[in-house]
Amino acid sequence: MAAIKQQALAEFFDRYGRRRGISTLVERWRRAKTEQSAEEIGNALVELYESATSFVEEELDKSGYPEATLELYHRLFRELESQMAYTSSKKRHDFVVVIPVADRPKQLENCLNSLLQLCQKFNYGGMLNGKYGKVSVLVADDSKNPENISHHKKISEFFCRQGLKTRYFGQAEQLRQLDRLTEQRKDKLHRIIGNNPATIFYHKGASITRNISYLKLKQLTGDNDHRLFWFIDSDQEFRSNSGNDDRNVYVINYFHRLNQIFSTTETLVLTGKVVGDPPVSPAVMAGNLLEDVIGFLSDLAKQDPRQACQFHGRGIQKADDASYHDMADLFGFKPATSSSHYHCRLNAPHDHAACFAGFSEKLNRFFDGEHPTRWTSYEYEHFPSSIEPARTVYTGNYVFRPEALQYFIPFARLKLRMAGPVLGRILQSEKGRKFVSANLPMLHKRTVDTIGQSEFRPGIDRENDRIDLSGEFERQFYGDVMLFTIESLTKQGYPLETVSEQRVRETLTRVEAGLQRKYSDTHAQIQGRIEDFKSCFSDPKNWWCQTPDSQPANANFRRFITNMELNFGKVSPAHRMIQSDSHRNRRCSEILDAIMKLPQDRAIWQETLSTGP
Repeated sequence: MAAIKQQALAEFFDRYGRRRGISTLVERWRRAKTEQSAEEIGNALVELYESATSFVEEELDKSGYPEATLELYHRLFRELESQMAYTSSKKRHDFVVVIPVADRPKQLENCLNSLLQLCQKFNYGGMLNGKYGKVSVLVADDSKNPENISHHKKISEFFCRQGLKTRYFGQAEQLRQLDRLTEQRKDKLHRIIGNNPATIFYHKGASITRNISYLKLKQLTGDNDHRLFWFIDSDQEFRSNSGNDDRNVYVINYFHRLNQIFSTTETLVLTGKVVGDPPVSPAVMAGNLLEDVIGFLSDLAKQDPRQACQFHGRGIQKADDASYHDMADLFGFKPATSSSHYHCRLNAPHDHAACFAGFSEKLNRFFDGEHPTRWTSYEYEHFPSSIEPARTVYTGNYVFRPEALQYFIPFARLKLRMAGPVLGRILQSEKGRKFVSANLPMLHKRTVDTIGQSEFRPGIDRENDRIDLSGEFERQFYGDVMLFTIESLTKQGYPLETVSEQRVRETLTRVEAGLQRKYSDTHAQIQGRIEDFKSCFSDPKNWWCQTPDSQPANANFRRFITNMELNFGKVSPAHRMIQSDSHRNRRCSEILDAIMKLPQDRAIWQETLSTGP
């Protein structure tokens, strides 16, 4: 025991020993050294390290995350890990991190690199034979491009060599997993796992890919009752932004915190959130974006283009207020009452002309889901206090016990957005306080800097500078229809209790009609804002209309206007699609059929998990 160094703990007491409240920790440290057995000393020291890390977390939040304090924080956790072998609670959870990915090699690489960095900085579970012992990865590939498939395999192999036990679960591996099922069983499960033939076994959708991965996870479970499954998205990273200085830092020891929650509570499923880019589609953010852009241009027009930029440190939205959503009131949030200021992210000294140009370069990333004004930042909250009952699963950040494999992603074949909230409403109605959320957000980065867009997004049609969101927009609208229909039905006992087809049909019809009105009202407001924006931008009095140097930036704005009019203007193909009677009848018929057959799907899924293939 004496061989274990406690240098970080000693530095902690040296730095904070005179602070109020630390004296009791000092006394506990002295007592820890006099305990009789290695186990007693180990237990006492672990408690001491826990207290020290909690104190430093608060200090980091107060001081703006200075590098020296972050390094001390990481070292405290690494020393804590070295003490764990001597404690009476040696059994901690193993984690399988599942990353569904489709044609995103760079984003997958960034995601895995952040996971490796997290393991190196906090060392959860330590290493055994050159591999992190309690963390493994399953990369579930749904790619179409052969080159990207090859890249994903190589990336998985590379990080495995770096110490992350990484399994590549590609199309061949998924097909072999499904071949463990009889043809009759596969046919009965087609609404859950799809029925794509082997020749086109790609772009099945994230929900189907997750459900097929559930079958693999069931196979991996074995007798390990301390294994947890953590699903994330490939465009996320295991760190958080730190506020106005734009740094992304490793400030959350995710595995340690999750282990604490699942070890001390009856939690079955836990969901975190995301910070950075919003987790919703551009289809429901255009109105608030235009309001912000108009506000920015109005402010910028009053400035001297050669004056030093004044658009720094203007504040960032809180992470939980859904201010980016045009229809936030649908989800119980108060609608935004004012525009959000643009926080310029250029670091080197620059003037307003450069700020204008920088903003223009970010503007068209909106169509990939990156919001230039309403991105969110991590806000510290005392760890136990952040745990509360949940109602929404963030499918890019949720963790569950093996018993929760029974809760597959419902209605997967419809490829609707809002699959996580739909699953969340079901979990909320059936599991109550065993379904929780916690302040453990991941960093969400919708675009890749080198290309200025996402590597792949389903439902988006690109042709040169033209971006058509119709596919994603339609999936968003009918995803909302499904969500609020299920929300109503779960209050009536569904899916555990039988609800008549007539009742489901009435509920679906009422919800769809209400959302049609809501989307139409929002569409009208957006059209008005597009015209206001065009008028504001094109005013010949504005300095950017008079300066030749501004022409490249102006071209970016004009491209933005073109795509806003295409997707949200009077002749928007997306709105024509959701208002089409034939399309509406087809979609509502599919949704009705899927809802009526969910109890049957759950029964065959449970049978599959219980009896095996």
